[in-house]
Amino acid sequence: MNKADAAMMHDYALAGPEIFLGVAAMVLLLVGVYRGNRSTGLVAWLSVASLAVALVMVLNGDSGVSFKGMFVTNDFTTFAKCLTLIGSALGIVMSLQYIRSEDMERFEYPVLFLLATLGMMVMISAGDLISLYMGIELQSLALYVVAAIKRDSLRATEAGLKYFVLGALSSGMLLYGCSMIYGFTGHTGFTQIAAVVSAQDGLPSLGVIVGIVFLTAGLAFKVSAVPFHMWTPDVYEGAPTPVTAFFAVAPKVAALALFVRAMVEPFGSIADQWQQIIVFISVLSMVLGAFAAIGQTNIKRLMAYSSIGHVGYALVGLAAGTEEGVRGILIYLAIYVAMNVGTFACILCMRARSGMVEGIDDLSGLAKNSPLLALALAIFMFSMAGIPPLGGFFGKFYIFLAAVNAELYVLAVIGVLASVVGAFYYLRIVKLMYFDEAGEPFDKSIGLEMRAVIAVSSIFIAFFAVYAAPFVESAQAAAQAILP
Repeated sequence: MNKADAAMMHDYALAGPEIFLGVAAMVLLLVGVYRGNRSTGLVAWLSVASLAVALVMVLNGDSGVSFKGMFVTNDFTTFAKCLTLIGSALGIVMSLQYIRSEDMERFEYPVLFLLATLGMMVMISAGDLISLYMGIELQSLALYVVAAIKRDSLRATEAGLKYFVLGALSSGMLLYGCSMIYGFTGHTGFTQIAAVVSAQDGLPSLGVIVGIVFLTAGLAFKVSAVPFHMWTPDVYEGAPTPVTAFFAVAPKVAALALFVRAMVEPFGSIADQWQQIIVFISVLSMVLGAFAAIGQTNIKRLMAYSSIGHVGYALVGLAAGTEEGVRGILIYLAIYVAMNVGTFACILCMRARSGMVEGIDDLSGLAKNSPLLALALAIFMFSMAGIPPLGGFFGKFYIFLAAVNAELYVLAVIGVLASVVGAFYYLRIVKLMYFDEAGEPFDKSIGLEMRAVIAVSSIFIAFFAVYAAPFVESAQAAAQAILP
């Protein structure tokens, strides 16, 4: 084998999980085409199995750079990809009972999840502005369709259309930023851009600064950070509930991981130039997420504003611009995945004789009718509020500790105050479940897979402190991979 063939095999080996997912999606699409919608359950479970195989491949993969620097694998990408694959697999599992009961059994549904996940994995490993954009668009095109897949629902169609129009706008902003960066540095690769920027002695040209601003705006849309959050409440409310659960978990992890790499790797030497942008959107996201959720009556809209607030907390770690800050983001994301998966699993159990219910008041007296479900939801609400010793407290602790050590005292104080305000609407749900009069009981037929998701998530959150060390060590190694 000559050097060219060996280099090609090395490139393919590093991108093995992505190649496998792409092939699996095509094969499952053919299975669905030949067997029709009656194969939805089979395609869904095979999709979960494909994600599990990809997870094993990621864990056993090597670190390196392939495709001439366009694709990077290291401890950071491995950590983020594992969270993304787990979130995607759980999103499909939580969908099974819903799509059966809502007459949404279409074989394309799990295949679109696979294609979106493939885009997320490309995003996470992007080492170039071109591969970054390819990953984002592959993810986004699949998510636009998934948001509107409930075709007989006006709300779902509206959600998909809003997401598509605003997503196209954000992609344009991101592309403009990429073109500015390329125009003023002459490169699209992160490594080459970093070399050019470093050579400018911390004083980059105005064109590079403008490019960073537009790049940040495009990425802020993908993570639904203020002021680019406007799509989130409507899409979360309008999309089918398991799709909303998927949106709240896997794409958020992938986009935040990309956000970190796109800021730190090419522009780490001029962190003081973009730090103030991150601080600005972080503060706005935390404050809006805390106050806007207070008056919500729909639990999915409440979770939308909650997710905006959580993105603000995660961006505190990026604003710090340190290894400790990146470690805090990764720990926070691991806990965030468990909290959101568990919460949306509980929301999917909110089914009465009239069908799915989404009103917060529908949770009244849940502890009397379904004590175990109420207990699990209370654990998730307390954790999101950041109450010790639950996992959510440790997520915020590592984030705010990084901000304090980076001397961002005002940002840390604002984060703590926003967390206190946000605790109000989380605790209000607990109060409704335990102290209000019981309303119409929910349907007791909770599927086995849903029980398992709720049980595992609640145990992870409740006892995170017991086994936190492996996660902290893995996050530390991941942070060192991009901030050596």
